[in-house]
Parts: sequence; structure tokens; C-alpha cells
Amino acid sequence: MLAKRIIACLDVRDGCVVKGVNFEGLQAAGDPAALARRYNVEGIDELVILDVTATIEGRRALESTVRAVSAELFIPLTVGGGIRSEDDAAAVIDAGADKVSLNSAALANPELITRLAARYGSQAVIVALDAKLSDTSYEVYARSGRAPTLRNAVEWAQEAEWRGAGEILLTSIDRDGTRTGFDCALTAAVSNAVRIPVIASGGAGKFADFLEVFTVGRADAALAASIFHYSEHAVGDLKHYLSERGIPIRR
Repeated sequence: MLAKRIIACLDVRDGCVVKGVNFEGLQAAGDPAALARRYNVEGIDELVILDVTATIEGRRALESTVRAVSAELFIPLTVGGGIRSEDDAAAVIDAGADKVSLNSAALANPELITRLAARYGSQAVIVALDAKLSDTSYEVYARSGRAPTLRNAVEWAQEAEWRGAGEILLTSIDRDGTRTGFDCALTAAVSNAVRIPVIASGGAGKFADFLEVFTVGRADAALAASIFHYSEHAVGDLKHYLSERGIPIRR
């Protein structure tokens, strides 16, 4: 079994890290570069920056923020938010990103996934999939969780893989910021349907949530924000907890 990854996410607005619940009520949570520096020392496996208002405001992710964060890191950095074209992707990669994350733009123009995979390799292209439970299935939402698409989450993940995505960043809008645990039913449904890695996001509150999403949810990686930002749980302690319970993790 491949080692599982622990990923920290910096949701950024106007150059400041923010955090909310169910994609709403964003509150300041710190300086991106300072948090990146801390995570790099603490042993986080990867870092994701999501410019949460870039798409809404019709701009690309703030390159100055990407440069400041990348200067603090010796681990892979993924950047998402407002990446609508090859030029947008090139700008954040030139600023220090190792991977780009596509969400609304991929839904509007799926060919962008294929073009970026051809240019940078599938390993550098992540499709972010924000989903919410609707009756008995999960529906994909665009524009920072504000716009329903009528697309099925599992089917969209399969199409993203077919078009060249190297990973799926799967966020449960229902669980986002709630600290009630990952949506393991959603995560397992997508993980079972694709062959590429699935990063689970939304709902992490305690160490047992990570154990559950790696086992029941079959996730390849787990992403969290609040519990790391506010120093409530140390990354090293989490890795020790998982290792003691038979989960292979990166040291």
C-alpha cells in the first residue's frame, strides 16, 4: 500500500488565510507565508493554496502570495483559484507552484484538463471537485460552491481522469469547516470509481476522522485546514497516531 499523505490547505482571500463553514462566513486565520513556514517544519506532506474569491472576482490566483509561500517550502505546492487558461496555469507555476488545481474552469472547458496535462504532465493537474448531497446522489458545484451544475460527482471524477487529471481533490460542501468528520460515503464512491489518487477534504476534526477516511473512505490523501491552522493538533502526533494503527504514512 502506498503511503498516505497529510495535506494542509490555505484558503486565501486578499492575501490572508481565511476559514469558514460550508464555504460561508469566512474569517481571518493567519498569514500564508508564516503558516507555510510552520507546516514545512512540522512535517506536512503537501500544501494547497486555494484563492477562494479569484473565480468570483474574475482574476487568477495572487502570484505574490504564491511566491511568498513557495519560498518557505521544500514540499509540493498546489495552487488553485481563477485558473481559466494555460496562461493562468503558467503564471502560478512560474511563481513556484508544482501543481495546479482546476475547478469551475474544468467544468466549463474540460479540454483545459487535457491541454495542461499534455504541457506539464498529469501529475501536475488536479481537478477540484466540490460536491453536495442531493437526495441520494452527490451533485457537483462550481464557483466556490455557489453554483449547482446538475453533474454527478462520480461521473465527473471519471471524466476528469479520462481527460488527463492526475488527482481528484474531493471536497464535501456539507462537511466543510464543520469538524464532524469526512464524508466517507462520498470519498469511497469516488475512490472506487477512479484509478487516480483521491484527496479527501471537508470535515476533519480529530485524528479518528483521518483514520476513517483512509480506511472506510479509501482516500489516498486527506486535507485539512482549521485543525492545523490554530495549532489544535500537531502533524507529527497525527502521523504517529495513524502509524500505530497500521496506516502507512510519510515520515
